[in-house]
Amino acid sequence: MNFGQPRSLQARQLLAASMGLLAFLALAGYALDRAFIKTAESHLEERLSNLALSIARDGEFARDGSFVAPYDAPDARLSRPGSGLYAEVVFPNGHWDSESAQGPVLPDARMLDAGVRRFEGPLPIRELDGSPGEVYRYGMGLIWSPSRRGTAAEFPYTIYIYESTTVLAEQVAVFRAALWRYLGGAGLILLLLQGVILRWSLLPLRQVIAELKRVQRGEASRMSERHPRELEPLTESINAFIESERENLDRQRNTLADLAHSLKTPLAVLHTRLEDPATDEASLREEVGTQVQRMNDIVSYQLARAAKSGHTLFSAPIAIEPHAEQIVTGLEKVYAAKGVLCEFDLEPGLQFFGEAGDLQELLGNLLENAFKWAKSRVLLTIRQVPCDGGRRPGLLIAVDDDGPGIPPEKVALILQRGVRGDERVHGHGIGLAIVHDLVRAYKGSMDVRASAELGGARFEIRLPPGL
Repeated sequence: MNFGQPRSLQARQLLAASMGLLAFLALAGYALDRAFIKTAESHLEERLSNLALSIARDGEFARDGSFVAPYDAPDARLSRPGSGLYAEVVFPNGHWDSESAQGPVLPDARMLDAGVRRFEGPLPIRELDGSPGEVYRYGMGLIWSPSRRGTAAEFPYTIYIYESTTVLAEQVAVFRAALWRYLGGAGLILLLLQGVILRWSLLPLRQVIAELKRVQRGEASRMSERHPRELEPLTESINAFIESERENLDRQRNTLADLAHSLKTPLAVLHTRLEDPATDEASLREEVGTQVQRMNDIVSYQLARAAKSGHTLFSAPIAIEPHAEQIVTGLEKVYAAKGVLCEFDLEPGLQFFGEAGDLQELLGNLLENAFKWAKSRVLLTIRQVPCDGGRRPGLLIAVDDDGPGIPPEKVALILQRGVRGDERVHGHGIGLAIVHDLVRAYKGSMDVRASAELGGARFEIRLPPGL
């Protein structure tokens, strides 16, 4: 595997989860292993303690001070030489060894104080065949106090029980074999289950990729809307890009169609004059100049319309108030003779998510139209439209004037696309059509009605929340 190459999401997730699972299993196995060893050593200590207590209970000291072992050994291995289980009794004037201890060389044993118990090991020994070995040792310090002799006959002694480490080692080996076998099997099952879960959880991503490929091949017009919540912003953004590109293409086609249709007439006039043999050079020159100027005006007009359509997705936010103040300052100078004043009703910190030129066109054309028809007052109102889901807020832009207003039956006419300025009613110019096209490009809505505050017209624009 080349770690320098980027992996798929599934491979990354599977590798990371597998490493985490292996680390967990290793730590769990180590913890269980240590816990088992501690438990086995504790059980060993308890078993050796029970053997020492059995010898102390059933054994006794003779009159000559020698130790008399129990008639029945508490463990049969104590009677078999080299069995791995040994017993030793240490007292002031000697010591006693079990039959199993005849031959092996055990560690030096010293007497312990009465009541002292000690478990230690592994300690080195030499086995019956002379090979080195290790044992665990349990020691118990006691006091021999025969009831018929009084306290003067009391003396201390210590009982030691030894057991070879091979017994515990075999138990640990059996446990470890079973532990790692079961952990390995569980790990393999979890890895397979993990792969299935990852494949299932990444299925929506594969569906998104498949849908995107269908869109690229032209088999689908947009992404579907049935996706998990985490992928909805992605699919919405893709659909927004697709729709934006489609609208740009439609706009370009419309612009070219309009340009071609507009140029047909002056071209036909030129062709007719050129084919007419009665046309003299002076009149032809004048006609060519007239039609060329007309075509130049047509091209300029269509280019201006194309430049003022559409917007860029995910634009940086623009502060609205400085642009509004700049526009109003200029308009108040132009219409100074009318004495029109513009009032602001703006929330602080308002921002426009789009192109600066689009904001200038929206506010400039609406305010210029209001200044043109107002008697003395214009009101600019801008509000933020809250939204949820972490999306950028929408905007409400309203311009009121105290002019004559617009009859409801004339609203659709003044907003028609492609109507020239001299065809508009009540002198509303091409600026309103530009505003209408921009509002549609931003997926917004435009409403024209009577102003409740100033009595004239109210142009209200609502721009929806962004992605």
